[in-house]
Amino acid sequence: MSKRDYYEVLEVSKSASKEELKKAYRKKAMLYHPDRNPGDKAAEDKFKEAAEAYDVLSDDQKRSRYDQFGHAGVNGPQGGGGFSGGFDMDDIFSRFGDIFSDLGFGNFGGFGGFGSQGRGGRNIKKGTNLRVKVKLTLNEVAEGVEKKIKVRKLNACKHCGGTGAKDNSSYNTCHTCNGHGYVTKVQRTILGSMQTQSVCPSCNGDGKIVTSRCTKCSGEGVINEEEIITLNIPAGVSDGMQLSVGGKGNAARRGGVNGDLIVLVEEEKHPDFIRDENNLIYDLIISIPDSVLGAPVEIPTLDGKVKVKIDPGTPSGKLLKLRGKGLPSINGYGRGDLIVRIIIYIPSNISKDDKKLLEKLNESYYFSPNTAKKDKSFFDKFKNYFD
Repeated sequence: MSKRDYYEVLEVSKSASKEELKKAYRKKAMLYHPDRNPGDKAAEDKFKEAAEAYDVLSDDQKRSRYDQFGHAGVNGPQGGGGFSGGFDMDDIFSRFGDIFSDLGFGNFGGFGGFGSQGRGGRNIKKGTNLRVKVKLTLNEVAEGVEKKIKVRKLNACKHCGGTGAKDNSSYNTCHTCNGHGYVTKVQRTILGSMQTQSVCPSCNGDGKIVTSRCTKCSGEGVINEEEIITLNIPAGVSDGMQLSVGGKGNAARRGGVNGDLIVLVEEEKHPDFIRDENNLIYDLIISIPDSVLGAPVEIPTLDGKVKVKIDPGTPSGKLLKLRGKGLPSINGYGRGDLIVRIIIYIPSNISKDDKKLLEKLNESYYFSPNTAKKDKSFFDKFKNYFD
């Protein structure tokens, strides 16, 4: 099951302050606390979900990565955020002890007048997310790139401002919820009075009833149209990574907050390089004479060609490392390396003269395998392949 948006979990906007986040989390903690919901697995899951959301959004660095990359930015091996199912109740209580200390658990009188109203007591509506694929070359991955894409999405109607009403006088207060957008029910249990809230079924959480609809959007508050969106792709992304652009998804019907645009990165294959995380691998094919005698060669990199000297007696399979010539880390900490694999070309077809030459070399003392057994430096080269 995919994770819910952390802002949606806490019912706050993407611009919420730390104090607003803390208040929202306290409300969720009170609602789903295990002391209030003994044996309720669903409530326990929501309690953990709220803790995970607060853990990420209350930390500036984690929140920044989440806003840019979504869940992938905080739950991956370098994300450093989110509980990822690895934290139990004790972990949550120890981490957020200051928040739970004054909630009055154990004394259920402390819950008097409690209700889950969400932000400002009004149900928060959110538009659906959009998903797009963006193809990137390896050079674009290395440098980062700005992409402009055209998407068809639901935008708030400009004529009515997304309200769905003809004008400012085309409303009536909802009589079911008295304009609150939610209805409250109070139940008596062995733990005392339990107060729950749900979206008003009459106005769908708006608090108002539209009496005369907007003629442009037929009262929906949204219009389907094309929009050009600018994406700033950071350097170091990888194939399959998902980036999140907040507020660029579909608009919510009759007000609320926009959904997000989820960007799936698709990396195009490079003709020369193989990617291994932040390292690049390049296969350098050399001739037998060059491997024996040594030779200067040019090796391509993402920044242009560099000259490298092949040492005499270089065997096939040896690895050369060009430090810092790989891809940048998406965290901004350094770059990977360019690993050059030496491959000696062995021709399958040769001329008669070449055959005679090779047969003569095969009779030479220095080309005999028996000589290799006495050559300590020959075996040292193999030991040092990965140095």
